[in-house]
Amino acid sequence: MSAGPNGSGPEGYRRSETANGITVVTERMPAVRSVALGLWVRVGSRDEQAGEEGLSHFLEHLLFKGTKRFSAIEIGERFDSLGAAVNAATSKETTHLYARFLDEHTEDVFDLLAEMLAGPTFPEIDSERQVVLEEIAMYEDEPSDRVHDVFAEALFGSSPLGRRVLGRSEVISGTPVEEIADYHQRHYRAGDITVAAAGNLDHDAIAALAERHLGGIGPSPEHVEPNGAVPRQPARIFYPKETEQYHLVIGTRGIARADERRHSLAVLDSILGGSTSSRLFREVREKRGLAYAIGSYSERYVDTGLAGIYVGTRPDNVAEVCEVIGNELESIRAAGVSDEELSRAKEHVKGRIVLSAESTSARMARIAQATIFALPVYTLDEQLALIDAVSRDDVGTLAAELYAAERLSAAAVGADEAVLTSALGPVSEALAA
Repeated sequence: MSAGPNGSGPEGYRRSETANGITVVTERMPAVRSVALGLWVRVGSRDEQAGEEGLSHFLEHLLFKGTKRFSAIEIGERFDSLGAAVNAATSKETTHLYARFLDEHTEDVFDLLAEMLAGPTFPEIDSERQVVLEEIAMYEDEPSDRVHDVFAEALFGSSPLGRRVLGRSEVISGTPVEEIADYHQRHYRAGDITVAAAGNLDHDAIAALAERHLGGIGPSPEHVEPNGAVPRQPARIFYPKETEQYHLVIGTRGIARADERRHSLAVLDSILGGSTSSRLFREVREKRGLAYAIGSYSERYVDTGLAGIYVGTRPDNVAEVCEVIGNELESIRAAGVSDEELSRAKEHVKGRIVLSAESTSARMARIAQATIFALPVYTLDEQLALIDAVSRDDVGTLAAELYAAERLSAAAVGADEAVLTSALGPVSEALAA
């Protein structure tokens, strides 16, 4: 098959399936001498049950710690000898190993990544427990990171989407190796694995490598929908910590991955806080000097999403920052956006799309996620046309819906909750109550 579920697919894009049900997607880029290869598994923190919080991320770490043929040190040495940059990542809905390397090393890199994915032996589990516990501790000391998980809790409560990907220290320190091996066995199954690659490659060769090295993985059981996002009223959550700044996120539940309004949301983000000419960056940082970091962002999941505004500022500035945010949200809800803003934001979004298209890693990730979540695989021209088609009404209507005052939640990390509570009135009277 040569195209995505919709759209014609970019030139050089191909898709096939191994005999045991692993999907292989590639995009040939003959002008480069490198390949970006990712082995993706459709499992993340939202798939974890009670008592498993953090196992997806912990298992990602353990994939690097040894196989039947190679120790952790030998894995690192082998990647270095192949000139490969290798890493892994866990999100709320996926886990993946990936590497970038010279095209001449494709077979050797695939061989090693596949062995790590399919055959970890967990020989150094106790030392890696300590590594992940240190990662959790480091994260706790970074309020600018921690606040985003506090915000997810405000939106999604105790459901898996409201929990952090790193999980709980008690689970990491106390889960025996047998249960971790069982978690791997249950989730790393053929139907939930996607092989994605972009660069100077041949699709048939990648598909043959997938068949050879991953063809022994058993089929997936009947597909189980991920843990859902439970209904929850807007909330304010404060995480007390002695800090120089207050770190604040104001926002709302957003839209799902497949929602056609995702193109409008990209433009809205650029206008609101996603660029150096955005409303919030201009008003909060450039005009008033109230913050170094200010911006808007969004995340999308299978069935829902989030949209938020983040700012880090000193205690004396919290009230004025909230007043500016409240005023800008009210303005965009009531009056929408101007033609000039719309045009500038579209060009900003299109520029990001084109620049990412020059990266093998970005292209690999794009076709992988489109495949995993049954999204269209568009050509570059089709992507740009979708952004061009966004209208003022599209952006204004979406802004009025997402950022309605009664939908807003807030999360903050700082020393005194009263500083936050007294400042939230211009954003939402309900949050200030």
